[in-house]
Amino acid sequence: MGTVVKEITVNAPVDKVFAYWKNFENFPRFMNNIESVQATGPNTSHWKSKGPLGTHAEWDAQTLTVEENHKISWKSNGGNVETHGAVTFHVEGPNQTRVVAGIEYTPPGGALGEAVAKLFADPDNQVAEDLQRFKTIAEHSDFGA
Repeated sequence: MGTVVKEITVNAPVDKVFAYWKNFENFPRFMNNIESVQATGPNTSHWKSKGPLGTHAEWDAQTLTVEENHKISWKSNGGNVETHGAVTFHVEGPNQTRVVAGIEYTPPGGALGEAVAKLFADPDNQVAEDLQRFKTIAEHSDFGA
């Protein structure tokens, strides 16, 4: 199992940063490999990611914890990817929020694993880039989503 922990400071208030992140359907806007996220219930969602040569990986996720303006945690429930983790939000100032993302994952083996491996190629860099895109959106939008 691999582990990634990355953080970034966003120049926006914690309530807006948290609200934008809490809507998982926003994730394709800042997560490069995520094609779509669809809410399937109050605490469940279906994820689809891009893979090499037009392949896709899909999985369902369950939200385990939602502590308003502080923490969101999840775990996958079946599909091509086994993952769990948490994102925490820390007030750094009146208009600053530190976002800390911690993810653990186990990609599948075999031929499908090769297709999914792209999702986890250089995960440290990938998560850092996704957080940077999130920061850009958070600092330059009204969070209308």
